[in-house]
Amino acid sequence: MATKTENKNGSIVISNNVIANAAGIIATSCYGVVGMAIRSPKDGIVSLLKPSNLAKGIKVSVSENEITVDMYIVVQYGMNINAICESIMHSVKYRLSEIIGMEVKAVNISVESIRVTN
Repeated sequence: MATKTENKNGSIVISNNVIANAAGIIATSCYGVVGMAIRSPKDGIVSLLKPSNLAKGIKVSVSENEITVDMYIVVQYGMNINAICESIMHSVKYRLSEIIGMEVKAVNISVESIRVTN
């Protein structure tokens, strides 16, 4: 379901895919986030998504002018996961509501993997 806003000049419809892409861009700009993740339904292996496919790691639900965002992320090893998630929640809630003009009710984050670099 897409978001729909009406005014005297007409209506504006924003698809959930656009909202998911915006949320993905906001989240990946936060410190400590490597990227968005997707879990394979067949074997349960987590894959890091390319920047062009960020929306696959995000689920957007819209109900009565409120948006709920579920995100699946990969974080950098050695970082404070709680602080990263709090930063993402705050940033996505604030910036997404500014972009779309609707209240973001909740941002739910699932850390699917940790990336270790040498």
